[in-house]
Amino acid sequence: MSETLFQNYDANNGKKTVIVIGGGLSGLSCGKYLTDLGYSVTVVERANVLGGKVSAWRDKDGDWIETGLHVFFGAYPNAMNLFKELDIEDRLQWKKHTMCFAMQDYPGEFTEFWFPEKVPAPFNMAAAILTNDKMLSWGEKVRTGLPLLPMLIGGQKYIDAQDELSVEAWMKKNKMPQRVSDELFTAMGKALDFIDSDKLSMTVILTAMNRFINETDGSKTAFLDGNQPDRLCKPMKEYIEGKNERGTKGEVLVATPLREIMVDDTSGEIVGVRVSGGSDGRNNSTSGSDSVGGEEEEKEAASSSKILTADHYVSAMSVDALKLHLPAAWKTMPFFKQLDELSGVPVINVHLWFDRKLRPYNGLVFSRSKLLSVYADMSECCKEYANKDKTMLELVFAPCDAQSGADVNWIKKSDGEIVAATMLELERLFPDEIKDAVLLKSAVVKTPRSVYRAIPGRNKFRPSQSTPIRNFTLAGDFTFQKYLGSMEGAILSGKLASEVVDDRLNSSGKPTFTIPPKEVHESVVVGN
Repeated sequence: MSETLFQNYDANNGKKTVIVIGGGLSGLSCGKYLTDLGYSVTVVERANVLGGKVSAWRDKDGDWIETGLHVFFGAYPNAMNLFKELDIEDRLQWKKHTMCFAMQDYPGEFTEFWFPEKVPAPFNMAAAILTNDKMLSWGEKVRTGLPLLPMLIGGQKYIDAQDELSVEAWMKKNKMPQRVSDELFTAMGKALDFIDSDKLSMTVILTAMNRFINETDGSKTAFLDGNQPDRLCKPMKEYIEGKNERGTKGEVLVATPLREIMVDDTSGEIVGVRVSGGSDGRNNSTSGSDSVGGEEEEKEAASSSKILTADHYVSAMSVDALKLHLPAAWKTMPFFKQLDELSGVPVINVHLWFDRKLRPYNGLVFSRSKLLSVYADMSECCKEYANKDKTMLELVFAPCDAQSGADVNWIKKSDGEIVAATMLELERLFPDEIKDAVLLKSAVVKTPRSVYRAIPGRNKFRPSQSTPIRNFTLAGDFTFQKYLGSMEGAILSGKLASEVVDDRLNSSGKPTFTIPPKEVHESVVVGN
């Protein structure tokens, strides 16, 4: 149980109900922390598996297909606390503290930035950069470090102020060498938000670097020891449904798509939500099989529409899904109008199974190719997927559309075309090993709308968890919190949302909110 929320636990909260719409990390996190506060929570998820952007399912061979390649960083305090509170810390497989990059100009070669053990931040990162002589010259290192000093001095305020600049614009303003972008920032940007550096907000890069520089283990990475639905989502589901210190019982329903948010014509407050279907997941666990959902499930769900009511409602949907379900009465309100400035970025996750080991590496690799962001050999990195004879690569294919920097709209290409393009990139990464390797099978997962697109100038439009509607709160990585579009951001947003809900449900009758909505940017107010 969260120590902070433990202090706010109220047995009377069990008489109050909350519906959380969305069973991804933000929704499950919100449900978990509301459970800590004593509320009776119902989480409803559209798909037949939990996890949202971290969902996964088995194919016909029993192999896991993941929505994305997900890695936890030491700089994720809220995620680490969550693992501790759920007593599943042992499910994180920590890797050696290094950052590995493919060498663009030398096919088949890689280089690493080693962070020395027992050396505190920021000295360990300084040592990692200074001791690597493969990517940047001494002059380039100096010209890279000096412009970062304002970040170290100004902190989050400085970082937020750079949101209006792209990575390329910020570099030109600070007279940084172009090679720094080519060698480092482009790889980081594609890994963090699936966007090329000339289109990505500099705030994204600075947020990551600030954590990596200031926290000794900030850039250290960990993989789950198995699939996300069973190893992470299932413990959260069980916690909400009663496996917690207080025995507070809620409910988590899958295959329950939202159809309508019903509001009162006078107050604008929610009077209920219309959903379809409804399964507690006991027949299909949290992991599903073969797909996230299908036509039969949709038809069955549509035929069993029902209305759910509660004292408070939380949307933990993606920003794109939320916009589709906004009640007409809310759409002209400046707070919700600002959502028009936000949209999800596309990304593709490619799985490739080979008949042999290519070049085993137990950790995350920045591929630094035009088409691929990062990849990992999951037969080495993940205990459940381990195989001493064969390789299973999971690769992030990005950017995927013109707005993100791609020359081709890959999200509309066939799986075969995407796999073929990926194989060409692997010829550069493993020129010797790939020649004789046999591709046993492949799987491609397209997410047309993933995390919010962090192009310059979007931060000012990100809404707070608190909204102008008294019985409605937002969660999701697109909502305002400092970890941007990430698993850490999703988990933190859910926790922040639970605090807003607790405030609202314990301040009925008061004219103002203790946690008020974030002020809407003047461009939206004037435009409205």
